Amino acid sequence: MTIRVFLVDDHSLFRAGVRLAMEDVEDMEVVGEADSGEEAVKALVDERVQADVILMDIQMPGLSGVAAVSALAAAHRPGEESPRVLMMSVTDDDDVIVAALRAGAHGYLLKGAPRAELIRAVRTAAASGAVFSPTVAARLSGYFSAVHEMPIRVAFPQLTERERQILDLIARGYPNRRIARELVLAEKTVRNHVSHVFAKIEVSDRAAAMVRARDAGLGA
Repeated sequence: MTIRVFLVDDHSLFRAGVRLAMEDVEDMEVVGEADSGEEAVKALVDERVQADVILMDIQMPGLSGVAAVSALAAAHRPGEESPRVLMMSVTDDDDVIVAALRAGAHGYLLKGAPRAELIRAVRTAAASGAVFSPTVAARLSGYFSAVHEMPIRVAFPQLTERERQILDLIARGYPNRRIARELVLAEKTVRNHVSHVFAKIEVSDRAAAMVRARDAGLGA
């Protein structure tokens, strides 16, 4: 079986290097590229490019890699196999890594990883495994140990209980119509609540709200 790989990075030289690294790998094929989160979502959702594994940069102009992962998760069609997303970045910042995982990423590699590690990571992801660079794995272990020792806090205390419920459903990728059904509300009421939520948590769109909510532990 050939693993279909889609590359998302705003640096063309990096994409070319990854593509070159996979050229002689018999079970892999680069099926598409994008230089922004917006272009990736357009290709994978609107144009229905079929990929098994997405290598996604974290920091890009416009729609970030984390926001793009959230948008892809929200657009996932029930019953369809969703691509596995591996984030690639030069940063090993704890908060960035955790935000990516909560958005729906299946692994995190540091740019500059050896070719063998990259190839192994793509194969592991395609087989439904989780993948982390050794440095990232060590940092995650320390991060979650520290989080475990922290007192539990209520996420977004500025929201009402109803608004928190709605944000939780947004984090799960539910559109307004489904939220209305779940909470037995009018769709117009849901839209009003969503506007209030966006204002209170200081985001301008649904993708950004999903990232903030998942980073706070909602949508699980």
